[in-house]
Amino acid sequence: MAGGWTRDGAVQDQIDDTVKDAVLRARSLMAHGDSAEECDDCGEPIPKKRRDALPGVRTCIACQQERDKAVVHSTINRRGSKDSQLR
Repeated sequence: MAGGWTRDGAVQDQIDDTVKDAVLRARSLMAHGDSAEECDDCGEPIPKKRRDALPGVRTCIACQQERDKAVVHSTINRRGSKDSQLR
């Protein structure tokens, strides 16, 4: 059930679009191609099991954990405020 001037199902459409955008972004950030034998950040060897599990991996686990801390989430507000609907 949607409210205001939106059609039924509009909220679910917004949720679906947000999830789809997040999945596409995650896929675009996935490594591909040949894996590095040494970490691009620190130069430590990357274990063979990690290279086999993640084709195209370029960093060791410790450096990847540091990179993951800096993830920026989408700032798109798909729902908009009621004030924006009244204008």
